[in-house]
Amino acid sequence: MSPSRIAVKILFFLNGFIYANWVSRLPRIQDLFSLDNGTLGLVLLSMSLGAVCAMPFTGWLIIRNGSKRITIAASFLYCVFVPIIPWLPPSSPWMLFTLYFIIGITTGMLDVAMNAQAVLVEQALGKPIMTSFHALFSIGMMLGAACGSLFAELQTGLFAHFMIITGAGMMTVMVSSYYLIHDKPIQKDHDAPAFRLPNAAMVSIGVIAFCCMLGEGSMADWSTNYMENVVKADKALAPMALSAFALAMTIGRIFGDRMRILFGDRKLIIICSVIAAVGLSTVLIVIEPVVVIGGFFLVGLGLSVVVPIAYSLAGSTKDLPPGVGLAMVTTVGYTGFLFGPPIIGMIADWSSLRVSLWLVVGLFLVMLLLAAGRKQDPAGK
Repeated sequence: MSPSRIAVKILFFLNGFIYANWVSRLPRIQDLFSLDNGTLGLVLLSMSLGAVCAMPFTGWLIIRNGSKRITIAASFLYCVFVPIIPWLPPSSPWMLFTLYFIIGITTGMLDVAMNAQAVLVEQALGKPIMTSFHALFSIGMMLGAACGSLFAELQTGLFAHFMIITGAGMMTVMVSSYYLIHDKPIQKDHDAPAFRLPNAAMVSIGVIAFCCMLGEGSMADWSTNYMENVVKADKALAPMALSAFALAMTIGRIFGDRMRILFGDRKLIIICSVIAAVGLSTVLIVIEPVVVIGGFFLVGLGLSVVVPIAYSLAGSTKDLPPGVGLAMVTTVGYTGFLFGPPIIGMIADWSSLRVSLWLVVGLFLVMLLLAAGRKQDPAGK
């Protein structure tokens, strides 16, 4: 395995690992700042909004500075800002909103830039490897959550916990930075716009990413609720639906690149769309805990490779530099992840959660139709 491939994998892992560490301490953060659930939700929303604001302009930054520089800068900034969380005055929640918005900007930049690096590694290798990078992010989240639980069990203070994690992260970024692919800045007119609207090809890929990420967000936010309130599962059993979904996502991403080589990107998205639609339809039709958990597993398996494929296609578009295409698709896709779960909740209040989740099944079918309508190029994409 090439040093650049290992370096990018480490950054994907680190991103998921640090994220899960501070998310696992959210109850302590909530207590520290005396936040109710609604206010905490708005704090997290400010982070998502920061990411969405940053993503469209990260492509412009990559054009002028190269994805290597932006990846390194965003990684360091993320590590710097996380330990500041417990330093803020508990009586100033607006400062927490501001900090999370800034953290969102760094994560949005990092998401685009490190995926641009992954595209460069994939192009240099000449075969699909994008899903393996995203598998490392999922593994990082799982281990990060376990690490966060350990620090919580040891009753470690938030600042000490975050400093240990991000300090190790900064040293890891420093070592990995030497092995990232150096892509030279592209000379452009100074009058070139900082933001570009997506072209027709990017719209299609972006909508596929939107449908998939809306599905991911909906499963993450509503699966446990569905198990408790619709399936009437025991409270100890209810989280197993989310666990099954996350496990399937990880498994699918570990083996996804082999499936891309075997089926090609277009056919694989079609197959995965069918699997996800069948899985969620089963969840909504058969109200039995074991069957529902199995259905959520199928949804995770179906969605696991779609976003990595979409990023790979966006970064490999001939008419655009990798960073620009990725910025377009990640922005559209992340919008689905951000706004999808609240929309599902509003429809559930108006009707029921089962009815609202049928909307997600419909989006999986839209994903299928868009993939079926794409022309497969000689490289199998």
